[in-house]
Amino acid sequence: MTVTIPTERVDFDSHGTRCAAWLTLPAGAGPHPAVILVHGLGATHDMMLAQYEQHFAAAGIATLAFDYRHTGASDGQPRQHISTRNQCQDVTAAIAHLDARADIDAARIGLWGTSLGAMNVLRVAAERDDIAVAVVQCPIVHGPGAARRLGLFAALRLAPAITEDLLRVATRRGRRYVPIVGPPGALAMVTVKGAEEGWNSTVPPGGRFDNRIAAANAMTVVTTSALRHARDVTAPLLVCVCDRENLMDPGYAELAARRAPRGVVRHYDSDHFAIYHPPLVSRVLADQTAFLQEHLNVGA
Repeated sequence: MTVTIPTERVDFDSHGTRCAAWLTLPAGAGPHPAVILVHGLGATHDMMLAQYEQHFAAAGIATLAFDYRHTGASDGQPRQHISTRNQCQDVTAAIAHLDARADIDAARIGLWGTSLGAMNVLRVAAERDDIAVAVVQCPIVHGPGAARRLGLFAALRLAPAITEDLLRVATRRGRRYVPIVGPPGALAMVTVKGAEEGWNSTVPPGGRFDNRIAAANAMTVVTTSALRHARDVTAPLLVCVCDRENLMDPGYAELAARRAPRGVVRHYDSDHFAIYHPPLVSRVLADQTAFLQEHLNVGA
């Protein structure tokens, strides 16, 4: 992908910890409408977000992308402590950062989330009345549903590591880690067929992906859900569903859209990962951009 629009490093604070962040502004004078790009499980800014930054900025929409605390280029110890609660706090801090910028129109800020980032988008949007629009793709919105897709045996393999990690936390020792993704039958959080290749397909040459999660966090992620929050999302919501979703029954994503008062569903013939890549990504971006432009009043 050709990068033609400059991206500026603009870090912000979330609960006393620095979050690495990147701002991409459209051409012309502001204040601009903006969308915050909320990434998935273990993912960082390096992993595929540049194509969304460039596309949305070219369409007149500023983007703010960031790495969650404890991951990527952000600060926070222990590393790879992945908490949906903390991540929602980071999204809220990103909104506050944009609210304070003179080059951003605080009345036209939206949220965009991919994979597990969709969970965070729905939960944050449900708590606020100042989100102008929300878009989610290949959404993982119901942890128990993802756990069922991952399978009982995968959960049993993780049980000793989870127990060890909890004991380490209680005794203030270093965390016990497990891989986020691995091949079928491996000791990893996600071991469904095709997942390891799919995750790796989103890491560009020179990109960073720390394939670890603190073991007890894996249990927390798969017991968290955004389904009950969907009813409280008052912003227009576009849910881009992968009909061949391999990490969760896609029916849960449709259910979230039905429960949202202004939810809209678009279906794509994709598994969890093809949606990031050509040729499908162009169609998805076109649908998302039209939705964002309409509800952010681009050109207003």
